[in-house]
Amino acid sequence: MRGPARKWFLYRRGEGWLRVLLLGVAVLAFGLPLIWTALASLSVEPDNNSSPPTWSLPPSTEHYTEIGIAEPTFAEELTTSTSLALLATALTLGISFLAAYAMARSIFRGKRLLVQGFLILACLPVMAYAVPLTDTVGHLHLEDTFIGVMLAQTAVFSPLAIYILYGYLSQVPRELEESVRLDGGSTLQVIRNVALPLASPGLAATGIIVFVLNWNLFLVPLVLTTSRIRTIPVAMSDFFTFERELEWPTAAAALTTSLVPLVILIALAHRLLEEFRLPFSEPGSTG
Repeated sequence: MRGPARKWFLYRRGEGWLRVLLLGVAVLAFGLPLIWTALASLSVEPDNNSSPPTWSLPPSTEHYTEIGIAEPTFAEELTTSTSLALLATALTLGISFLAAYAMARSIFRGKRLLVQGFLILACLPVMAYAVPLTDTVGHLHLEDTFIGVMLAQTAVFSPLAIYILYGYLSQVPRELEESVRLDGGSTLQVIRNVALPLASPGLAATGIIVFVLNWNLFLVPLVLTTSRIRTIPVAMSDFFTFERELEWPTAAAALTTSLVPLVILIALAHRLLEEFRLPFSEPGSTG
């Protein structure tokens, strides 16, 4: 390898190393709080009383056994959060898929405005939903119930799911659906045999995103519940509210434990997330 070819090769290799370095720095910067929390949960903390400062060693898992003492219902709250996130995500995907498909296959004035309206709703802060959802759930007599919180979480994240799935479904070729209809297929068969399989990668990736958002949702479960239904984010607020009475390592151990379901989910579905994108509306759509 000589001359310009060698220079190009060295340049590309150097550029590759630079990307890896920048990516490593970014991951370290964003992951530093989690690393610090994980170390604190294992009793590995800086000891400023010694000179020079050192780290308290060896690591210990004793703080994980103290979670049940500091928060006796932590296991129940973990189960509640997992169930709520799963069911709310499933309900959100079911409703959003049908709504997005109906919009993608309909032609009417103001269609583009309606699609953009869902994006605006998805961008609103959760606080904007808190008061109307509290009032609605109260009129339905579903306050402090599992179903009430699940329906409220579905309402919060359905606009985002509809907007994303509309983009995916708009790219499904209509010719494939028309061929099924010519063979006598119903709308349900078209959805099941054409739209759903072709949009399944987007549906799966959207489900993962919505699950994570549901898992981390704090304000809605906080204002809709009192004592019977408690999620992990609400429970974690107790640790930090009463931090003066609890050791930080115990709160760190509870936080690390609560992240395990998310870590497992992301690890199993990382390839789907790599394909996730926000597709644009169908080409030539005039709305």
